[in-house]
Amino acid sequence: MQDFMQYLPHMQEIKSDILDKVLFEIQDYDEAKFSAKDVEEALNSTHLSIENLKALLSSAAEEFIEELAFKSSKIKLKYFGNSISLFTPLYLSNYCNSKCVYCGFQKGNKIARAKLNEDEIHQEMKAIAKTGLQEILMLTGEGREFANVEYIAKACAIAKEYFKVIGVEIYPMNEDEYKILHENGCDYVTIFQETYNPLKYSKIHLGGEKRIFPYRFNAQERALKAGMRGVAFAALLGIDDFRKDALATALHAYFLQQKYPHAEISLSVPRLRPIINNAKIHPKDVSEKRLLQVLCAYRLFLPFAGITISSRERIGFRDEVIKLGATKMSAGVSVGIGEHSGEKKGDDQFEISDERSVEEILTMLKNANLQAVMSDSIYVG
Repeated sequence: MQDFMQYLPHMQEIKSDILDKVLFEIQDYDEAKFSAKDVEEALNSTHLSIENLKALLSSAAEEFIEELAFKSSKIKLKYFGNSISLFTPLYLSNYCNSKCVYCGFQKGNKIARAKLNEDEIHQEMKAIAKTGLQEILMLTGEGREFANVEYIAKACAIAKEYFKVIGVEIYPMNEDEYKILHENGCDYVTIFQETYNPLKYSKIHLGGEKRIFPYRFNAQERALKAGMRGVAFAALLGIDDFRKDALATALHAYFLQQKYPHAEISLSVPRLRPIINNAKIHPKDVSEKRLLQVLCAYRLFLPFAGITISSRERIGFRDEVIKLGATKMSAGVSVGIGEHSGEKKGDDQFEISDERSVEEILTMLKNANLQAVMSDSIYVG
């Protein structure tokens, strides 16, 4: 089996110490060492240290969830006002060459596979644009042989006809490949590391390019070096110790922000969701209360960062956290292939909880006295 720390021949290695810094911090993180006093000190701090963040992610902080949420909401209001950014994902392909045990797209899973052609991409984007959305996030399965760089670049070029903000959540690429996407209209790259525990990572990524842990970790930095405006980070909470994975996610973003201060940084707080042919996949010990704790800790530690709340979460929870710290949410979501414009061609990656249309989300925001933001940037190429 391929060594999960060993780069494949086509993978670009960059000189970066961020991975070592993140692994050093989470290796020695013992959340049980933090007390109520440590949490209170963090809540009273104007600028959080890494030790403050560790305290806010500890079990001791669960008793302070109301105070944590209150301060998070104040910081969110200070820097983002009442605005909530909206976007929707568009799955271009669900073919995959990687074997990831928690994912519905994994290689070998018996699902309906599909890939949009250029006409179908146009149709999907036209349907999405009619809802008023101006930001799109395009996704594929893991595997460049199924959706190569040229295919994704063409999809980015088509997206420029319909949207003002274009992002991708695809397999990691080299710097020159990200540059091609950027030249064709893409300006934001999202990568889920899934878990930052290298040993656990190797046990759940059994094959394919995604098995290579450090190449995936350094993807955001390669994207920024290629000229991307922003990058997003996440761990799939519930795969491993969610407190350590949340800490690592925040520090990954923090260290990269220090190195590239011009970059726009965003985080997500996704939990495991059931997948087709495997009902055992679930969020384990990550309750909604603990998920809120993570989100609010992110907000206090990275006050200027965007935070996205996924359609994986139930409606009531999503509607609440956009007041408490989240700044972005998806609307009119489909995680299958071809469903926006007509009949679905390919199966879903996972189950979602919030199936509301864009119109329904807009109505909810208006009733909550929140301002929907369709676009916060315009690509100039």
